[in-house]
Amino acid sequence: MSTEESRADDVDETAADGAGVGPETVESATAGRTVVDPAGVDTPAARPPGSVGSLVAAARAVFDSGVTRPVAWRRDRLKAMNRMLLEHRGDFTAALAADLGKHPSESWLTELGFLASEITHTIKHLDQWLAPRRADVPLALQPAKAHTILEPLGVVLVIAPWNYPIQLVLAPVIGALAAGNTVVAKPSEMAPACAAALARWIPVYLGGAVTVVEGGVPETSALLEERFDHIFYTGNGRVGSIVMAAAARQLTPVTLELGGKSPVYIDDTVDMKAAAARIAWGKFMNAGQTCVAPDYVLGTASALFNLAAELPQAIRAMYGGAPSRSGAYGHMVSDAAFGRVAAMLDHDLRQDGTRMVTGGRSDPATRYIEPTVLHVEAGAVLMEEEIFGPVLPLVTVESAADAVRFVNARDKPLSLYVFSEDRGVRKAFTEQTSSGALNFGVPAAHLSVPGLPFGGVGGSGMGAYHGQHSVETFSHRKAVLDKPLAPDTLGLIYPPFGALKRQVIKRFVAPAGRRFGKN
Repeated sequence: MSTEESRADDVDETAADGAGVGPETVESATAGRTVVDPAGVDTPAARPPGSVGSLVAAARAVFDSGVTRPVAWRRDRLKAMNRMLLEHRGDFTAALAADLGKHPSESWLTELGFLASEITHTIKHLDQWLAPRRADVPLALQPAKAHTILEPLGVVLVIAPWNYPIQLVLAPVIGALAAGNTVVAKPSEMAPACAAALARWIPVYLGGAVTVVEGGVPETSALLEERFDHIFYTGNGRVGSIVMAAAARQLTPVTLELGGKSPVYIDDTVDMKAAAARIAWGKFMNAGQTCVAPDYVLGTASALFNLAAELPQAIRAMYGGAPSRSGAYGHMVSDAAFGRVAAMLDHDLRQDGTRMVTGGRSDPATRYIEPTVLHVEAGAVLMEEEIFGPVLPLVTVESAADAVRFVNARDKPLSLYVFSEDRGVRKAFTEQTSSGALNFGVPAAHLSVPGLPFGGVGGSGMGAYHGQHSVETFSHRKAVLDKPLAPDTLGLIYPPFGALKRQVIKRFVAPAGRRFGKN
């Protein structure tokens, strides 16, 4: 099960989510122009060799040469990416283990295999997605034909986080390449082994199509000074606002995959054992460092009592009695990430309204935090911001209606999960709440449905991708109208306007609006 983005640490805003963007940006390299020779060889001019500016100029030269526009080129690049993932699966798997302690099976499920499936789906449907769409032409403009076509935007910047450090670089790249763009990709420096693996193999398989820029704040700040045709950022809202401000200076469109606190509501109408297993799976994979992980659970006292009785068994079934020794359970990505979550947990454990259900142990030496479930008050520190770690608060509400009010009083979440067989409850959450996604009976799994868009709303993000939605995101839908010069029916509306022309305009070209009754 894949996921998105990094909501990272509240420690140093300049590197909190691993995007390498600070509140201040550094000056870009000296601006210059790019020359493309007739053979299509990119020749960046007036840029220091190896600088961020020269790399972006080279990517633009490739795009401007026209080589990316044929569908055959796009398919070939996607197939090359697939070969890279399969032929160097061991290298990427080892990097994910080094950075996040991911088990090879989880790495395939949430990263490499997810990407392979996305590539296969995209190649299969690409012709259909790129086909022109016919548009009806009104009688007044006949004879004429109209349609829309998708055209690539140009050079796309992808800034990725650390929590799914392979998937969240390459998933948007799949869509950008399928749409006919070139890409500059910035992996997170907080997942150094994965960033190194991408920098090693992408030039071999995708050279010219995708350029990798390694580094931290200075490199990302320099990238944001460059002109791109679309910026795709995954990370937290603080840095997202920096990215959006930088994009606004060049009128560059953005996709922001952010996050927030994704709530769960549960009631007594469901199979509590099965629900507990799914909630535990969604919450504790990748040690809770998943943007669509359940952040907290709402329910009546009765429902939470029953859920709390099942969650420890669900956790034990997945990770054994000692998760610290389980190869299937990861660790926090950094000391800062560990310290942030451990501090929130320690604070709330000292409060009168907190009751431990299971877990609570940690080890700073290995950045291990045990899968933890606890009852907290609504005003707990753990309820103030996205946890982004393996701690699951349970918060008591009086009813489903109370839960709806609780959710609506906060920022719109990236995902909302409802465990209820009550049709009225399902209807209420569908119609009375707003979220990037709404799942019934399962967390996180919507990312594996190719036909569903993935993205947030409000504070949880803007724009969406995956499958066809990725191609749409990285394309411009251009309107095309073809009206022959003969017969020149537009002569009926050219000045001067006599009585006959006024009637033609009024009746056929711009007919008077229909009067609608009050009912």
